[in-house]
Amino acid sequence: MANKKPTTACTIRDATAADLPVLVDFLTKLALHVNGGPELALKESEYQRLHELLAAALSSPDKRIVVAEQPGVGLVGMGDVTVWSSQSIWEQATVTEYRSAILDDIWVEPAYRNAGIFKALLRSLVEFADERGAHDLVLEYSSSNKEAKSAWTRLGFVTTGIRAAAFTQNVKNALT
Repeated sequence: MANKKPTTACTIRDATAADLPVLVDFLTKLALHVNGGPELALKESEYQRLHELLAAALSSPDKRIVVAEQPGVGLVGMGDVTVWSSQSIWEQATVTEYRSAILDDIWVEPAYRNAGIFKALLRSLVEFADERGAHDLVLEYSSSNKEAKSAWTRLGFVTTGIRAAAFTQNVKNALT
C-alpha cells in the first residue's frame, strides 16, 4: 500500500462476500492495534471463525458492514453496526420498544487516516442506524486507545459506564 494520503475520494459501499478475506485482515490489524503488542499470526481456526461470523453478518437485516474502497488500491477501511431492540421493563399501558445501534470494528489503514475516510464510514453506519429507528449509538473501545477516545469524544460520545475484564482463573482464586 502507498505511504501517501489518498488523492481520490474513496467509495463507501456495502461489503460483499468477496471482501471477507480483507475484512478478516482488518479485524486482525484492529485487534493488534488495540492490544499494542507485537504483530502475531492469526490461528487458522480463528480466521475461519471470523470469516463465518462476517459471512453471516452480511445477510442480517439488523447489521451493516461497509468498506472504503480507494481507486487503484482496493479496500482501505471498514466499519460495522448492529441495531437491536429491547422492551421497557416498566408497567405501562403500551409496549415501548427501544432501538439502539452498536458501532463496532471501525478500521482505516494507517496510511489513509486523516483523509475523511473514518467520517465517511461512520456517516454510512449512522444513516443505517437512523433508518432503522435507533435512538442512540453505543460503542466500546479500549481504555488504552487514546486515538479512539479522542475521535469519539469529538463526535459527542461520553463515557457512560466501565467495562472490566479479568481472567477466569484469577477470579476463581480470589473467591477461595
